[in-house]
Amino acid sequence: MIQVCLNGPRGAGDSPAVPMSPAALAESAAAAVAAGAAEVHVHPKTPCGSDSLSPRVVAPVLAAIRAVVDVPVGVTTGAWAEPDPVRRAARIRSWTVLPDHASVNWHEDGAEEVAAALLERGVGVEAGVRSGTPGARRFLRSPLAPHALRVLAEVTDPSPATAESSARALLAELGAAHGLPVPPVPPIPPVLLHGEDTGAWPVLRLARRLGLDTRIGLEDTLLLPDGRPAPSNAALVAAALAQPS
Repeated sequence: MIQVCLNGPRGAGDSPAVPMSPAALAESAAAAVAAGAAEVHVHPKTPCGSDSLSPRVVAPVLAAIRAVVDVPVGVTTGAWAEPDPVRRAARIRSWTVLPDHASVNWHEDGAEEVAAALLERGVGVEAGVRSGTPGARRFLRSPLAPHALRVLAEVTDPSPATAESSARALLAELGAAHGLPVPPVPPIPPVLLHGEDTGAWPVLRLARRLGLDTRIGLEDTLLLPDGRPAPSNAALVAAALAQPS
């Protein structure tokens, strides 16, 4: 499965291809799904371009995307969108339109409370565990771990030379070295493995070889595998599906 991550915390200043408004996000999602994406991950944004968990921001984005695609749609709950964990959980409880799932960064303060608020509302939890953080260890100790939809294994190493080894180290920490389940305590959900920036493509190719779910999109990289600027999320998805598995 390849998930498309439409925008992330990026803005128009990063690339004119980054979609921002509900209409632009919907158009980009439709093209990416037509190119082969099986899920959508999006960061709803205010008119000024800031990530937001406000129901007035989240609802129009979800409605616009769901009007044009029939695949699961997830959103971020990153602390940068709402630094106070209590307010972050309250925002989730105030949503008037629910995503299918939402990512929760387990290295951030309040991850347990945020995940609990999502589960209370029937929203799937993507447990974000980032390399170079205590996220994996915290998640594996969490009583909520067995209830997560999946683990979002995020490799932050941007080096094309070392990103794959960093990814293997993170998988080993999760008990899923080389794509083969190694019984941790507690058992972990399925893993979606992805990288960032110039490390995105090596990590994606590793995920494909290991048979793991992965993702690609303008949140993770602005470049095609050959180094050219990506003109769209759809172009990134098409390039990802062309990578060897």
